[in-house]
Amino acid sequence: MKIKIALLGLGNIGTGVYKVLAHCGQKLEETQGLRIEMARVLVRDTAKARAVDIPAGLLTDRIEDILIDDSIGLVVECMGGIEPARTWLLAALRAGKSVVTANKMVIATCWEELDAAARASGAGLYYEASVAGGIPVIGTFNRSLQANTISEVMGIVNGTTNAILTDMSEVGLSFERALQHAQKKGYAEPDPTLDISGKDAAFKLSILASLAFGQRVRVEDVFVEGIERITQEDVAYGKTFGLTLKLLAIGRVESGRLQVRVHPAFLPSSHPLSSVRGPFNAIYLTGDALGQAMLYGRGAGDLPTASAIVSDIVMAAQHAGRHEHPAFLAGDVSDALPLEQNWQAAYYIHLRASDTPGALSQISGVLGKHGISLATVTQTARGSCTAPIIVITHPARELDIRRARQELACLDVVHDIVNIIRVEGGDGV
Repeated sequence: MKIKIALLGLGNIGTGVYKVLAHCGQKLEETQGLRIEMARVLVRDTAKARAVDIPAGLLTDRIEDILIDDSIGLVVECMGGIEPARTWLLAALRAGKSVVTANKMVIATCWEELDAAARASGAGLYYEASVAGGIPVIGTFNRSLQANTISEVMGIVNGTTNAILTDMSEVGLSFERALQHAQKKGYAEPDPTLDISGKDAAFKLSILASLAFGQRVRVEDVFVEGIERITQEDVAYGKTFGLTLKLLAIGRVESGRLQVRVHPAFLPSSHPLSSVRGPFNAIYLTGDALGQAMLYGRGAGDLPTASAIVSDIVMAAQHAGRHEHPAFLAGDVSDALPLEQNWQAAYYIHLRASDTPGALSQISGVLGKHGISLATVTQTARGSCTAPIIVITHPARELDIRRARQELACLDVVHDIVNIIRVEGGDGV
């Protein structure tokens, strides 16, 4: 079997795809009976020097050269962003060309119209590389967990933030120094806003949660907090309690309601996700038949991502004419699980307060007023008029914590609320 493909974009990921196909083309032909022929490569500037040697006749700066070519059966998009990717992918699908993409933004925000275009023309829409790079998490949900009702998906799906938090924990770097180190190593972009704000992880959780729970979860449904306010002190204090700080993407069904949230969270150091270091990703999931399982690997990079893309190319070619499309259980908004905004967790509360008699009593009084019970309290005198107070609560409601925070900020004895961080995976400390 032969398939002619076109590649949109020849940046880091596109170059990785070209390299992987060149390296494993013969193996795919021998083991899968599939010959993949690169027909066109769309670039902005056809005269630009490339990191790979590509025949000049393959390069084009006109998407029309790809869309009108009936011999091209599959389009591989490696550009990123929503536009022009959305417009071009819709055009390809409507022309009956299957699409493989690594673009989490276009899938998370435009899934419905892309899926509708694919179904209408009979084309395939494949997006394994859109979440967690080379880790086969999409395929696991679509093809390996059909017998399970998933109750929880919890993951580290952004390598940049995990690398930063690892350096803060293991090397003792400040957030700013750890970010600079991640940029120097190539783990963080020159503008890291999408990563450190948690928005990148929110796009990915939108996709994961939609597949895991059988209902369309939109990006705007996801609660998002980033790691910008995390201090080295927080990381160090957490370690004294046997806790490890991660940016977590959490999807969970509890009491018939769906939680979807991205935020920093402490985990017990014994939790499997706590051992995920540096730029690696991991997805920890719970199914009623399977129980608990974890998928782990490189979540970004040219070759790991290209590995997932090439896997999708093979899948698309082998399913030509009978492509599968995800079917959501909740076909209507009224059928969907309601979103939970008042979830329950334990909380780490880091305050700077007056080092005077009665200060701690006032703080605990406010927390108790809002039904928040304390698992442990640590106060460290620093030889000055203020001292850090670390409180870890028993499980409490999110909205109670927010109301208590507002009242704590009004206390004269509280000089600063440094951080309030959720604690997952246990009943306090």
